[in-house]
Amino acid sequence: MATLKDIQRRIKSVKNTQQITKAMKMVSAAKLRRAQEEIVAARPYADKISDIVASLSENVKHVTHPLLNKGKTGKVELIILTSDRGLCGGFNSNILRAAERFINENPELEVSVNTIGRRSVDYFKRRTYNVTGQRPLGTKRPEYSLAETVGREVIDNYTNDISDETYIIYGEFISAMTQETVVKKLLPVVTEDEEKESEEKSAMDGGFLFEPDEEGVLDSLLPKYVEVQIFRAILESSASEHGARMTAMESASRNASDMIDKLTLIYNRARQAAITKELMEIIGGAEALKG
Repeated sequence: MATLKDIQRRIKSVKNTQQITKAMKMVSAAKLRRAQEEIVAARPYADKISDIVASLSENVKHVTHPLLNKGKTGKVELIILTSDRGLCGGFNSNILRAAERFINENPELEVSVNTIGRRSVDYFKRRTYNVTGQRPLGTKRPEYSLAETVGREVIDNYTNDISDETYIIYGEFISAMTQETVVKKLLPVVTEDEEKESEEKSAMDGGFLFEPDEEGVLDSLLPKYVEVQIFRAILESSASEHGARMTAMESASRNASDMIDKLTLIYNRARQAAITKELMEIIGGAEALKG
């Protein structure tokens, strides 16, 4: 049975842990506000460039571009975007499970893995997958240069027939409480959304005037499209990580508070029992002396 000193030590340890979880929650809340502002500002641009690329590609079908549909599949590059640190609930594990599910559900594909974030790097380092890239995400605010670097790599792999398709898996920010795991195709560039046609596409169907020419416009726009979608995924992942960590640390703080209450109750009961025992011993001793 635990002594009073052992229970006191446990209460002190849990209180110290609670202070850490509260501090981490406050830090994540501050970072979440900035990350949320950044992703809200970036989404309209990413959506608009997707609409433009879809409409433009549909109207220049006579032009062949390396980043458009090859007409073959077989080799897939999977970009897996996680965080560098843990303590963020199921954020990283959900993304890694989605990657494993994609690989297991497509056994006919030759999948290579490009990992961003130490959690995905460590996870796939211990497994027998073809890992083509490993890089940490970093603790600073996301920078566009990372998206440019990754974008150049995946475009080179695609144009050099190292991969026939490229997908990116990341956590999309919905709210501080909710993050949705997304599997999105980057390459080949999708030229048409069969389920929904955008208003921009309908408005642009009347024809284009290209300057200098169609190939030049596509050469400039399509790589930028890939970079912007990767950068959006990085911003979404950053906001999702901070939201998930804030929620996880709030839950941990509540659990620590509940544990402190239970341990305090146990301590008081044990202390009361010890006092009662001492009183009984004193009374027994006094009765013995009287006898």
